[in-house]
Amino acid sequence: MPPGTTTLPGADAPGTAPARPRRAVRAARAVRRGAPRTALAAVAGLVLALAFPPYGLWPLSVVSVAALALLTRGRTARQGAWTGFAFGWPFFFLLLRWLHVVGYDAVVGLAVVEALFLAVMAAGLAVTSRLPAWPLWGACLWVAQEWARDRLPFGGFPWGRLAFANTGSPLTPLAALGGAPLVTFAAALAGGLLALAAVAARRALRRRTGGPAVRALLPAAASTVLAAAVVAAGLAVPVPVKADDTANIAIVQGNVQHAGMDFLGRPLMILDNHVQATLDLARDIDAGKVRRPDLVIWPENSSDLDPFQYPQAYDRIEKAVRAVGVPILVGALVDHPGKPGYIDNKGIVWDPRTGPGASYAKQHPVPFGEYVPFREQLSKVITRLQRVPRDFWPGDRKGVMQAGPVRIGDVICFEVAYDEIVHDTVRAGARMLVVQTNNATYGRTGQPEQQLAMSRLRAVEHGRAVVTAATSGISAVVAPDGRVLRRSEEFTRDVITARVPLRDATTVADRVGAAPEWALAIVGLLSCGAGVLTGRRTRPAGPKEATDKKGQQ
Repeated sequence: MPPGTTTLPGADAPGTAPARPRRAVRAARAVRRGAPRTALAAVAGLVLALAFPPYGLWPLSVVSVAALALLTRGRTARQGAWTGFAFGWPFFFLLLRWLHVVGYDAVVGLAVVEALFLAVMAAGLAVTSRLPAWPLWGACLWVAQEWARDRLPFGGFPWGRLAFANTGSPLTPLAALGGAPLVTFAAALAGGLLALAAVAARRALRRRTGGPAVRALLPAAASTVLAAAVVAAGLAVPVPVKADDTANIAIVQGNVQHAGMDFLGRPLMILDNHVQATLDLARDIDAGKVRRPDLVIWPENSSDLDPFQYPQAYDRIEKAVRAVGVPILVGALVDHPGKPGYIDNKGIVWDPRTGPGASYAKQHPVPFGEYVPFREQLSKVITRLQRVPRDFWPGDRKGVMQAGPVRIGDVICFEVAYDEIVHDTVRAGARMLVVQTNNATYGRTGQPEQQLAMSRLRAVEHGRAVVTAATSGISAVVAPDGRVLRRSEEFTRDVITARVPLRDATTVADRVGAAPEWALAIVGLLSCGAGVLTGRRTRPAGPKEATDKKGQQ
C-alpha cells in the first residue's frame, strides 16, 4: 500500500476478495430463494391430508408423494429436510385438527413432532435422488419413516400413514400380503414413478429439435404406465372372505349427553344409556322382532363407574345381561388390582349366569390422554394435564377371549392403529376383531371416520370381520374384504344387529408379520448411505483441491 494511503473501516483491502455478506443477509436471501418451493411443499402437504377421511380422496396420496419427490430432487439433505418439514406440518395440522377440542396448541405441537419425521425422510429423499432407481428407494424411506413414527416417542403415534388413506382403493388388497407397510410402499412407489415420469417429460420438452420426439417421450410414458400398474396390482390379490362359521352379534351405541371433553355428564348417565338400549333390544327379542344374538358388544367406557367399586353400576349391568340372556362385552375403567392409584381400561365379558369373567386391559394407553409422562414436572407447566387425574396401566395380555360361542379379539380405541397389537391378537386365535372405542371427545371432527378407515384396512390385512362399537359413533360392521356392511350415525342411540363371518385361516400378512416392514425400512436406510457415498464421489473439487491436483500433474 503506498505511503499515506488509508483504508476506511469496513472497506475491502486491495487485492482481497469482497467481504462475505453477514449471516443474517445470507439467510434472508436463502429464504427468498426457497419461498416458492416451501409454498409448494405446504400445498402438497395439505393435498395429502385430503386423501384421508373425512375427505377420502385417496388418489391424492399418490399425487402428493410425487410432488414431494420432485421438490426434494437434486437438493441437499438440509434443503430436503426443510422441504419435508414444510410439507409435513400443514399435512398433520389438517389431518389432526380434531385435537382442537383439547386445544389448538395440542394440534400445533403434535403436528410439529410428527412433521420432524417427515423432515428426516425428505432429507433422505434428497440424498437418494441422485441414485438410479430413486423412486424405489424413496418408497422404502416412506416405510422407514412410518416405522419410526409407529414406535417413537412414548410408543409412537402412527396416524397419517399412507396405508390409512388407501382403505378403499385398488391398493387395499395388498394389505393381505404385507400389511399396512406394503400398502404404504406401493402408494409411495406409484408416487415416485409419477415423479420420474414428470422428470422424463420435462427433459423431452426441453429438446431443441423443433419439438419433443416421440422416442424422447417414451421414458415418461413407461413410468406413467408402471405407476398405474403398481396401483392396479392390488386388484390381482385375492382377499380371503370364506367363513368357517358365523355369529349373530348386536352392537349397542348408547350415546352421550355432551360432545367434547365433558362428554361424561353425571355419573351413571352413560351406563344407563347403554342399559336402556339393551333392555329395549331384549324387549324386541322377546317380541320376535329381532333374533337373539350370540353376543352383545358395548363400547369403551360404556360403564362410566367401576362396577367392582360401585354396586349400583354392577347391578345395572347385571340387569341388562340377564334381560338379553347372552354375554355382553362391557367396556369399563376399573382400579388396577395390583397398582394402587392406577386404572385399567378394560373389556369385560359379562355372562348372564356366571357374571364378569374374562377381560382384556388396553395394552397401549395414549400418552397425555390416558397417562402423563413426567407428570410431576410437566403438570406444573401445563396445568391442563391435571384433567388426567390418574394414569392408566398398560395391560400385558392379548385380547383374545371366549364370549359365549364366539372367540373374539378385543382391541381398544387407538390400538387399531398399531400393527403389532392387532397382528398378535389374530395370531393368538381371534376369529373376529372387536374395536371398543369412545370417540365422544372428537365427535363430528373427522376422527371417527379416520379410525373406521383403519378398521377397514385391518379387516383386509387379517381376513377378519371387524366390529367397531362406539359410545357416540361411528359403530360399524366391516366385512373381511373391507366393505362397511352396517354403520351408525354419530350422537344417536342405536343398536346394530348383524351376522358376521368367523374365520380361522390366516393371511400371508399374518404369517410374515413385521418382516416386510423391517426389510423395506432397512433398504431405505441403506440407500441413504449409498446416496451419501455417491454424493462425496461426485462432488466437484474445491479450489485448493484443484490446485493440488494441478501441481501433482
